[in-house]
Amino acid sequence: MLIDRARIHVRGGNGGNGCMAFRREKFVPRGGPSGGDGGRGGSIYIESTEGMNTLLHFRYNPEHTAGRGRHGEGSKRHGANAEDIVLKVPVGTLVTDELTGEIIHDFTSPGERMLVASGGRGGRGNAQFATPTNRAPRYHEEGKPGEERWLVLELKLIADVGLVGLPNAGKSTLISRISAARPKIADYPFTTLEPNLGVVDLGDYKTLVVADIPGLIEGAHTGAGLGDRFLRHVERTKLLLHLVDVSGLSKDPIADYETVSHELEAYSREVAAKPKIVVATKLDALDDEDRLKELERYCRARNLEFHSISAASGKGLKELLRLVEKRLDDFKREEEEATQISNLSFANAE
Repeated sequence: MLIDRARIHVRGGNGGNGCMAFRREKFVPRGGPSGGDGGRGGSIYIESTEGMNTLLHFRYNPEHTAGRGRHGEGSKRHGANAEDIVLKVPVGTLVTDELTGEIIHDFTSPGERMLVASGGRGGRGNAQFATPTNRAPRYHEEGKPGEERWLVLELKLIADVGLVGLPNAGKSTLISRISAARPKIADYPFTTLEPNLGVVDLGDYKTLVVADIPGLIEGAHTGAGLGDRFLRHVERTKLLLHLVDVSGLSKDPIADYETVSHELEAYSREVAAKPKIVVATKLDALDDEDRLKELERYCRARNLEFHSISAASGKGLKELLRLVEKRLDDFKREEEEATQISNLSFANAE
């Protein structure tokens, strides 16, 4: 079960109180103050890991409180610091402060760690306040409270390619044919109720990750159907495959394409502007060639890349994967060139 949003409460541990004590030993008159400091409260960190792919564990355990530092003791013994708590989240998790809306951190790679609630500082014992003019202070500090806040965690799957389209456009069938993913496939709408990830083997030790997004319908941005809440998972993709059913089950493939495009635009202009390839699906069930030709002419007139496949028979799949691989290689090369130009400009500025 993919849980991609969670609300949690984190609270750092309170610091331990300082101690007020005086040294009392035989043959040591006026031993002076000996109260130790309190220990630091535990802090709470969030760390990304590749070993998880859902926020399910936060749904049933939203409260996270670190331990309190030990109080100081006599003979200048300092209280022990409390242990820190490390909360594990999947790579791709965005952490936001619920009250202020501030983005605390976007975990885009494994092993990143971020402090989200610091523990309170321990209070000072009376030994810390001794001075030449005040040799027997009779006061100490209490520990400081730990930081407390509500956080919103949003998981955005990290994939190279995102599959979008109307329900029953063939997204699940495609991802099941090109990867080891085994999503539920049926002949009724909204078979896919949550995003699926598949790893595609391109050969020569090259792979790409594909995300299958539940189908959109007209009005999805207002909550119709499953709504557009899963579209956050295509925000990080580099390329979109817009699948359009051209079989007899679809009345108008062009209208189907425009419906989904409108929903993408309503959700986010950045997502709608992502590079895309329009993929006509279900060629094995095509009963009218004109439907395919009209969609192809529509795409050519708008400079949209077009490809046609039959996931059931495998027709066009290899060609589609080669095209996707080429596009991703082009994006990678452009990013490397941009990085080199940026580094060169920075070096010249120095």
